Amino acid sequence: MENQQFHTLLNAIENKEAVLGVVGLGYVGLPLAVEMVNQGFTVIGIDLDASKVESIYQGDSYIHDISSDELKKVMQSGRFQPTTDYSMLRVIDALSICVPTPLSENQDPDTSYIETVVDQIKLHMKPGMLITLESTTYPGTTEELIQQQLDKIGQEAGKDYFLCFSPERVDPSNGRFTTFNTPKVIGGTTEACLKLGTALYSKYVETVVPVSSPKVAEMSKLLENTFRSVNIAFVNEMAMMCDRMGIDIWEVIDAAATKPFGFMPFYPGPGIGGHCIPLDPMYLSWKAKGFRFYSKFIELAQSTNDNMPYYVLNKTSTILNEYAKSVRKSNILLLGMSYKPNIADLRESPGLEVYELFKESGANVSYYDPHADSFHDKHGETVHSEAFNLEQFKKYDCIVLITNHSDLPYFDIAELGVPILDTRNAFRSYTHPHIYKIGHSVQHPVLEPSEALLV
Repeated sequence: MENQQFHTLLNAIENKEAVLGVVGLGYVGLPLAVEMVNQGFTVIGIDLDASKVESIYQGDSYIHDISSDELKKVMQSGRFQPTTDYSMLRVIDALSICVPTPLSENQDPDTSYIETVVDQIKLHMKPGMLITLESTTYPGTTEELIQQQLDKIGQEAGKDYFLCFSPERVDPSNGRFTTFNTPKVIGGTTEACLKLGTALYSKYVETVVPVSSPKVAEMSKLLENTFRSVNIAFVNEMAMMCDRMGIDIWEVIDAAATKPFGFMPFYPGPGIGGHCIPLDPMYLSWKAKGFRFYSKFIELAQSTNDNMPYYVLNKTSTILNEYAKSVRKSNILLLGMSYKPNIADLRESPGLEVYELFKESGANVSYYDPHADSFHDKHGETVHSEAFNLEQFKKYDCIVLITNHSDLPYFDIAELGVPILDTRNAFRSYTHPHIYKIGHSVQHPVLEPSEALLV
């Protein structure tokens, strides 16, 4: 049902006079806010991390996909105001919620960040506001955590305010697909909500895909990432199988990928990382259990992917045995630590788990990553990246490649003669006998350490 507030907001959106808000200025929220400003809107960004707000004011970007130069231009426009003050909700016409949705220690959804935002909306919301949740979560979240809570204070969706869900589809460091040209799915709680949400997103996203409800939109995001999780788990299992059978999984995948139909290549690795693939399927599995439905595929995929760091540890142990060494007291260098190439993002990186496993096994483990300067281990201690030094790298007993950054000097590292375990097939151009890879059995002749350095 379209009322005066609907028409007032629609007119403001069409004329780009609506004041937009983004809560959560992280990997999703900041690029979204920048795109809104670039398309001519005035934007208020809210984040409780004062250091982020200060960085934005200084034009110093902490997000890989937004350069500092671009951020400075946005700030110079005078149409972007970052703040820690939730009372600014009172002047925002349309709000996008982009806060984290992690898992608890028990692998249950932690929706506390969303709940905090909703509490603030109750206190400060502007009448007729359009609220769009973008945080990835389980089907039903938009209605259960936002609509039902606002119902309690007499606010009716589609009448007093408007409510949608539109899942984020951010792929850090993807130079081809950005906020603007990645199709955006959106579902509204009423027809009026959907019309407003579609009208708004159409102003700064090239393609908007309306669906019948927030639950469909919520489920679509979980399907996307569960699809990836299951297929990555499958190829990880195939890698371990090929290792046992003496077959090169990488060659197998390349051969299968020549089929022009019915096959999509996925690649093995040391585990899964980032905010989406390790977490999203578990949100779906948790919600399904409430309907007495138990997803064997999701649980099996999670178990398989979670086991990959242990496989890397065991594979390294097998390699060191070739040189009459054990993991205990060996000097191990992890090459790369971020969860994907060419970024500093360490969220859920499998490298963090690999690091802890080596430490627990008694190894002297260090890491080098040209993008990620440091991380906190499970004890809360800061671990810093080693400086790049080929002479020092020669002294390691084994190098384990975790992240295939494009700016790593693979030739120089290959020429060191140090045994290398490649978990990403990054050294595929080199046939040195001291370079090993996951998904392929260790079949090289035993070399003495002194001989290995001469290879």
